[in-house]
Amino acid sequence: MPSSDAPSTTALNGCKLILGVTGSIAAYKTAPLVRLFKKAGAEVRVLMTESAERFIPALTLGTLSGHTVHTEIFPEHDPDSWTEHVSLGLWADAFVIAPATAQTVAKLAHGFSDNMLTATALSARCPILVCPAMDLDMYQHPATQANFEQLRSFGYEVMPAEHGELASGLEGPGRLPELPAIAARVAALIDGTASDPGQSSSLPPNALSGTQVLVTAGPTEEPIDPVRMLTNPSTGTMGFALAEAAAAYGATVTLVSGPTHLDTPPGVTRVDVRTAAEMHEAVQSRRHEADLVFMAAAVADYTPAHPADTKQKKDDGPLTLTLERTPDILHTLGQHKRSGQVLVGFALETDNARANAQSKRIRKNLDWIALNNASEAGSGFGTGTNALTLFGPNDHEHSIATAPKRTVAEALVTHVVRHTPALQPSAAS
Repeated sequence: MPSSDAPSTTALNGCKLILGVTGSIAAYKTAPLVRLFKKAGAEVRVLMTESAERFIPALTLGTLSGHTVHTEIFPEHDPDSWTEHVSLGLWADAFVIAPATAQTVAKLAHGFSDNMLTATALSARCPILVCPAMDLDMYQHPATQANFEQLRSFGYEVMPAEHGELASGLEGPGRLPELPAIAARVAALIDGTASDPGQSSSLPPNALSGTQVLVTAGPTEEPIDPVRMLTNPSTGTMGFALAEAAAAYGATVTLVSGPTHLDTPPGVTRVDVRTAAEMHEAVQSRRHEADLVFMAAAVADYTPAHPADTKQKKDDGPLTLTLERTPDILHTLGQHKRSGQVLVGFALETDNARANAQSKRIRKNLDWIALNNASEAGSGFGTGTNALTLFGPNDHEHSIATAPKRTVAEALVTHVVRHTPALQPSAAS
């Protein structure tokens, strides 16, 4: 099966990008990022801070981009080019700062222009995307978070840092976002499908601290006999990404998963099940404590009524199975939803998608439903990407553009939390 990890970046074809590189160890990743942009058809100009050159040579990025890398406002080799920061700011369709250190984020937030990168940012009239990379405590420090909010108030787009092992040996948020996710966000900015200017694209660290989150993921397997079963192609990637995103925001997360080959996300408690009945039992026994539920599993609607105890031998005639309905886990959750509990379901549709999803939300008493149209490229089972349309209370509708599932999951969690009063910090206090 071909890899689908890279989202569509067709909006980058023919566009003009500035890539700003700052002094983080993640700067080495900018070489493949330049290649990714170029492969998508973009023209790339690179700006570097002095510290960035400690991690990757300007010559490398200049060779890959095909243009001289700018590091100084007043270059000695060309003293007449001191207005280059202005012309570049007018030239670009988008300005990407990756990696963005805490130092550069602080400078951008407070209008400093003491190097080529920050001066160009002040001159730019195009969308600016900031991709942080720094150590855990620096990222979570209130000053850094306040600087992110200041940038968002200017209309900058700020991607959340990835959760994982950091260069210091600590583990947590602080890693540079994945390169395909950065490319997808740039494409969305250019295509006009990114978040509105001034609207935060991520939540503060520990935004879900004290919140119990329950997530289901993966397929179920319904046995025909000891060696045969009914199942579906779900990999569980979307549900695992949701669990990881919620845990990164400080939630206590329980992940009920059907059979998958995925590793358990950091900080997540995993409960493995096989059948729809087992998933139903696991969810119902844990629903009382859950403040937020994401039902992302692809649960079988039918199961063999009388599975055989021994392997059934094939013969020349047809095989006839009698199927019976499996428990409707989501409907049961909706029927017993407690006050303040938030239910998010998924609808995988191929036709009449919007009407079917909206009907399902009302019928099953859900707060939100995420429509996943399997007939669209980059969506459905077995892909590394996804695209969702989210329907909520009061005819609320929100689209999440095609991107890697981790990016889509973070966007989904963020949007649900920001638009659900019961999940706001004031509601929990």
